[in-house]
Amino acid sequence: MKVRAKKELGQHFLKDLDIAKRIAETIETPALPEKAKKWGQLPIVEVGPGMGVLSQFLMQSGRELKAVELDTESVEFLKKVFPDLNVVEGDFLKMNLCDLFSGEFALIGNYPYNISSQIFFKVLDYKEKIPVVAGMLQKEVAQRICSKPGSKVYGILSVLLQAWYDCEYLFDVPPTVFSPPPKVNSGVIRLTRNSRTDLGCEEKLFKNVIKTSFGQRRKTLRNSLASLIPVNSPIWQDPILARRPETLSVDEFINLTKMLTPSNNKMP
Repeated sequence: MKVRAKKELGQHFLKDLDIAKRIAETIETPALPEKAKKWGQLPIVEVGPGMGVLSQFLMQSGRELKAVELDTESVEFLKKVFPDLNVVEGDFLKMNLCDLFSGEFALIGNYPYNISSQIFFKVLDYKEKIPVVAGMLQKEVAQRICSKPGSKVYGILSVLLQAWYDCEYLFDVPPTVFSPPPKVNSGVIRLTRNSRTDLGCEEKLFKNVIKTSFGQRRKTLRNSLASLIPVNSPIWQDPILARRPETLSVDEFINLTKMLTPSNNKMP
């Protein structure tokens, strides 16, 4: 079935069905890495289905599917064109995702570019329920999520997501496959939960260390983290503080957080 792309609320709708099919297949069992095949039959939550270009292929998987859409006109269109699609009208960012499925589920979408980062921050809040995340977003954000230490785009979202997920950049999507064509390029990524079950440090402090570090990313950690280190703490002498945040791996941020834990950085 072909679905007519439609401009609405300033959005750009995917019109290339081959690309839509490829995106849908990123959470299918044959496309998943070996360690994630056990997740291949999970129910699916699609974010922002719009006119259903991606939904039609997800429905073919035979897996239980719920499509979360905020726009009323799109909801009416979906219910008319895809009467068998379970459309949940509401704001994904404000939802309690436990209300969608009681157990684990896979998340996918052609994510609205203006809120894509917020969507992935929400994924972190539900990481125990979402072992697989895939979909399309602005290329810049997709690259940031999957970037490695030393990259200019490596940042807060990179570290927080990679602490819990293996992140893969799968393929580019050009502006020409949208109606109307956006002024930016797009990229498709897949995240699968890694084997980490515990950071080994206080998670709230871990997030604070990362956000504070990258809040002044051009400064060394000695300067950016000064507010988190007691004046007489021995950590001031540690060489890691001479580095900039984009050079630290996830494990190094975890170790740094352990060092900054109040009970660990007092004078002997």
